[in-house]
Amino acid sequence: MTETIDVAVVGGGHNGLVAAAYLARAGRRVRVLERQPQVGGAAVSAQAFPGVDAHLSRYSYLVSLLPRQIIDDLGAPLQLARRRYSSYTPDPSTEGRTGLLIGIEPDSAAFAAIGAEADAAGFAQFYRRAGIVTERLWPTLLEPLRTRTQARQLILDSGDNDAALAWDMVTEHPIADAITAAVENDVVRGVVATDALIGTFARTCEPSLRQNICLLYHLLGGGTGDWDVPIGGMGAVTSALAASATRFGADIVTGAEVFAITPDGEVRYRQDGREHVVAAGHVLANVTPAVLAQLVGEAVPVTAPGAQVKVNLMLRRLPRLRDDSVTPEQAFGGTFHINETWSQLDAAHQQAVGGAIPDPLPCEIYCHSLADPSILSPELRASGAQTLTVFGLHTPHGLTVGTDPDDIRTRLTDAVLRSLNSVLAEPVQDVVMLDGEGQPCIEAKTTADLEATLGMTAGNIFHGALSWPFAGDDDQLDTAARRWGVATAHERILMCGSGALRGGAVSGIGGHNAAMAVLPG
Repeated sequence: MTETIDVAVVGGGHNGLVAAAYLARAGRRVRVLERQPQVGGAAVSAQAFPGVDAHLSRYSYLVSLLPRQIIDDLGAPLQLARRRYSSYTPDPSTEGRTGLLIGIEPDSAAFAAIGAEADAAGFAQFYRRAGIVTERLWPTLLEPLRTRTQARQLILDSGDNDAALAWDMVTEHPIADAITAAVENDVVRGVVATDALIGTFARTCEPSLRQNICLLYHLLGGGTGDWDVPIGGMGAVTSALAASATRFGADIVTGAEVFAITPDGEVRYRQDGREHVVAAGHVLANVTPAVLAQLVGEAVPVTAPGAQVKVNLMLRRLPRLRDDSVTPEQAFGGTFHINETWSQLDAAHQQAVGGAIPDPLPCEIYCHSLADPSILSPELRASGAQTLTVFGLHTPHGLTVGTDPDDIRTRLTDAVLRSLNSVLAEPVQDVVMLDGEGQPCIEAKTTADLEATLGMTAGNIFHGALSWPFAGDDDQLDTAARRWGVATAHERILMCGSGALRGGAVSGIGGHNAAMAVLPG
């Protein structure tokens, strides 16, 4: 028996929940179909280690690109915490005995600690110019697409004397040009460059400018690029959005595996061993473009591979640093950059291109529990326990292809721990907590794991290559779906997740824009 509804949302990640909430609020009959036993996709929290009462953000972990407008529109009770520091980067030339500690407002004294005082002004100027672009573009992400020419004019209309230079810096030339012109120190250049490479397997000098697009999205959130900690973990984001969708009347079905979609809006799925069919006026695809092609029965497009590994750890306490001028609370209070100097990033890319795991592996660390201890039980908080999330760069999906999943997971975990230990005064393994079964609280998620568990094709956390947040001057914008950047080859099927033109990261923007394309006006 075929059931008729207004909108079927395939995939209950955070974008699908945003779309469902907006559409249900507008009176549409909406059904969300999620394959997993719970909604949330990558935006979930879990008790990752048996017998350890801590709820870690298992996959995605920070929030920057989720607009306040979406939270307010949907009445989602979500709280974000600002981290106390921006970043800390040990200097490998001193074996980590000195480092660059940048507060929320950088100062020249911090740069002087690594002999880079002359770079303080250039560092500030680089981000000021980037801010000219991001402050003007940020509000447009919840509006119909502008063309490239219109977006450029929007920046020029800011009236800033550096507006034209800022636009060219971000969108016209490889970001390596601007970084090397702004600062000279290897460590400082690396701090800037990492935002262009997180989840994107590239060099900063590539003519494709895909690294520029990655940098733009990492600096775009709120117009300032601040990355905040969700109180309660990423699962709190999902819970808030799911509660809003349900309150407005959306029907959320978990354990529902969609196996076919037709261009005329018929969706087939299995649940509890039975097959179901719904006929929808619109189908919103909160899956990767490659997965959507499989569901529709079309040729699967080539997807840009993911290039990261994530390791979650539970510690009895924070480890001691080689740099005795910085406390562990300061170093881990923001983004802790490890082996991410300009030269190390480039060398790591070359090693990975050659099929090797980079050594040392460039890594970034986030300590959720310093900013938000609510994810820990009272007993763990009292004991001084902390969580760590380590994000390793330049580990392309190709490293996992044709290899034993357990073996590559172990090898990547070892590379992460070696890199981390290179800047610590004690091995991190010495402070890793044991779970209820006596095993170390260390959990790795490779690109292969993301593909197998979350359906992220080739482990790409952005569902494919990121795109500029504006249309090309020659792009057709003759339908609502095209104007909102959510069109597919089929009129009734829209992208509503990270595969949308302005998708990527935990933002809800793809879901919002797909809903707007469905609704009149």
